[in-house]
Amino acid sequence: MTSPPHGRELLAALYEAALAAVAPEPLVHSALADLDAHPDQRVWLFAFGKAAPAMANGAVSALRRSLHTIAGGVVVAPEPGPPPFSTVRTAVSEHPLPGERSFAAARLVGETASSVRADDAVVVLISGGTTSLIASPVRDVTTQDLVQLFVQLMDAGLEIGAMNAVRKRFLRWGAGRLAVALAPARAHVLLLSDVPGDAPADIGSGPCVPDEWTARDIASLLRRAGLLERLAPSLREHLSSAMRGMTGETPKPGHPAFAHVSTRVVGSNALALAGALAGARTLGLHAERGAHALTGEAARCGDDIAEALVRRASRGQRGCVVWGGETTVSMAAPPGDAQRARTAASMTDAGGGRCQELALAAARVLATSGESASRISLLAAGTDGRDGPTDAAGAFVDAALWQRMHDAGADPEAALRLHRSFAALDAAGALFRRGPTGTNVMDLVIGVVE
Repeated sequence: MTSPPHGRELLAALYEAALAAVAPEPLVHSALADLDAHPDQRVWLFAFGKAAPAMANGAVSALRRSLHTIAGGVVVAPEPGPPPFSTVRTAVSEHPLPGERSFAAARLVGETASSVRADDAVVVLISGGTTSLIASPVRDVTTQDLVQLFVQLMDAGLEIGAMNAVRKRFLRWGAGRLAVALAPARAHVLLLSDVPGDAPADIGSGPCVPDEWTARDIASLLRRAGLLERLAPSLREHLSSAMRGMTGETPKPGHPAFAHVSTRVVGSNALALAGALAGARTLGLHAERGAHALTGEAARCGDDIAEALVRRASRGQRGCVVWGGETTVSMAAPPGDAQRARTAASMTDAGGGRCQELALAAARVLATSGESASRISLLAAGTDGRDGPTDAAGAFVDAALWQRMHDAGADPEAALRLHRSFAALDAAGALFRRGPTGTNVMDLVIGVVE
């Protein structure tokens, strides 16, 4: 008889169980089984994001089964892949910062949308990464200023809802503008959520969702974040013009285009958590969700999670606890901290991502928590298989990891302070290099007390 997995093998197995629960292809296929479109209608397919290829394959499978004609479409993803159907084009684009391929993909979206007729049906599939992958500025904003805005917002550590509220203001396809371009064709929008709360307006910057934020709202948000006066000239002028009523607002609720749009979230972080918990229970483990969602600063979350697991271990409780959500890493330098400012300005693979920073903070807590911590292991990882600008999904943690980093010549305390978790974790062999998963529903932390 095969013995049940434990340690890293167990954590990786539970991560895979979470991914299986949010596999995009079957989710989309099921959602389109009863598509409200006449068999004689032409159907167009638009798929954007890290899960775009798998979502598109699910859509094509469902549409062919129902004998619908796929007139054309476009799939935009961060990795190359074959088109899901002969009439559908593909584009490889850039994430997390937009670049020339993003701008080219945005043009392709516009060209394809212009071919949609009023009596056609459109399937729009959106997943995490869409904001950057089809990023292109509105008419009076420069591409250079748009990219600078992305960097400023990421460095400020804003939560994703606020970040996307700002970004979509300046994006050609954000804030419902794609729905306007496709109208009056009927659009069926399926979303794989990578944002807390699963609000459709926040997913991919809401290409087919009305924008509740006014220009004055955005100016107030930027002012509170200390960013308003740092905006590039074209961005400031665009925002000011909208506040003065010189240019139009973003499409709002009540715009006639949205009468032709139906929207549904088909996959989420909660579904992934349920998959991990079910996988743990199948293996005979007691399993439960963490008391709080992952939110706020990554390092603080790492501290809190490790302390919660230590308390469980000290009480003799065994089993699995799973947390989900999305943390942030604030890169702004304190006054006079030139070294950290340079680090913030030049993030590389050595910097790491939010899951790696969370893992590093958890390792520090476990290292000083005594005998109880020796029975604890955890995995912090992004469900897309890539954490920050690195080739790792996240990292494994146990009570001995902090010392292993020291033994390997790394300085984990400095790495944590300077947000450079990748190199320290890599030196100790702690990184989880899973590769692209084809889905994206934020992050998971899986903790096990054995």
